Amino acid sequence: MTELTKTGLASPQLADPATRSRSRSPWLSLIGIAVFAVVLLAVAPSVLSLHWISNLGKYCAWAIVAVGIGLAWGRGGMLVMGQGVFFALGAYSMAMHLTLETAGPGATPTFMILYDPLASVPAFWEPFRSEGFTILAIVLLPVIVAGILGFALFKRRVKGAYFAILTQALAVALAVLVSSTIRETGGDTGLSGFKYFFGYVLNDDANKIMVYLITAALLVVCMLVAWQLHRSRFGELLLATRDAEDRVRFLGYDPANIKLVAFVIAAVMASIGGAMFVPLVGIITPQEIGASASILFIAGVALGGRASLFGPVLGAMAIGWGQSSLASSWPEGWIYILGLLFILVTLFLPNGLASLVGRLVAAVRSKADGRTKSERSLAA
Repeated sequence: MTELTKTGLASPQLADPATRSRSRSPWLSLIGIAVFAVVLLAVAPSVLSLHWISNLGKYCAWAIVAVGIGLAWGRGGMLVMGQGVFFALGAYSMAMHLTLETAGPGATPTFMILYDPLASVPAFWEPFRSEGFTILAIVLLPVIVAGILGFALFKRRVKGAYFAILTQALAVALAVLVSSTIRETGGDTGLSGFKYFFGYVLNDDANKIMVYLITAALLVVCMLVAWQLHRSRFGELLLATRDAEDRVRFLGYDPANIKLVAFVIAAVMASIGGAMFVPLVGIITPQEIGASASILFIAGVALGGRASLFGPVLGAMAIGWGQSSLASSWPEGWIYILGLLFILVTLFLPNGLASLVGRLVAAVRSKADGRTKSERSLAA
């Protein structure tokens, strides 16, 4: 029994069965992450074609975002409907650097010249010529934005549907802003035509595999971070805040600060996912960062199981595969399939497909306990 349970901060009644099952065997999740890493980093590059490796890399980028949503929504109870904002911060930071790198030292990107032959590079673009500044921006920009936004919302105890609507409205507003700034961001056509990735030629097959491996490795790192947070004292506080926020406050903790930390971590993960999405796909547009993109992130996490470690990852990959495969061959039907899946999961599996594993384990243990009791009664 943990210290938090002793003080009444978290109790078995507040946690779902899958959470209690995971708490009994934390190292089993670590073994699962190791197996997942071997599959992504060793098996997949050796058996998949370059086309499917690129697709898998894109799914991994979305899965990185899903890990953060699983932490904020599944463990913290915050329905973050605006992760497209932080996805955009990382994606456009990376895209600006790659665009400037493609243009060459001191040169103006081609799309700016098309709109204005005498155009110069905007002042806020210039720092992104530096690789170090770009990496810092990918990490620090979401920290700053999420920190300010989260502080303003959580300190005022904004939560539930109001929090979800506000975050989604920000994603819509940012997408509209990017669409309207054609000369600075490419507008609806976005940024594309990248030739280099930190000095490496993107058209080279070996470099494409390298970018995939970096993305897959970052996904594994994010899963390890989430695993550690789940089993830490902070993870217990986050769960308690989700299930009994008033009790947490009465015991001397500030739920706003706990939520803020989880929200910022989720924002950083979304930014990292967006940054790696750009060299993998080769383009970033407002469609990838708006409300529809944010809803797809949520749908993947809900499908897989928001409160589990592997559920958000597998759910995001499944949604990504569906969007790439089914949406291209049957674009009209894909939306209906996605909506039907979301409704069925919400009605019959509110904890996602990952809850099936917990139910199966519980059923096996119950059956085993029943046999043990029967054998004891017969022996008596």
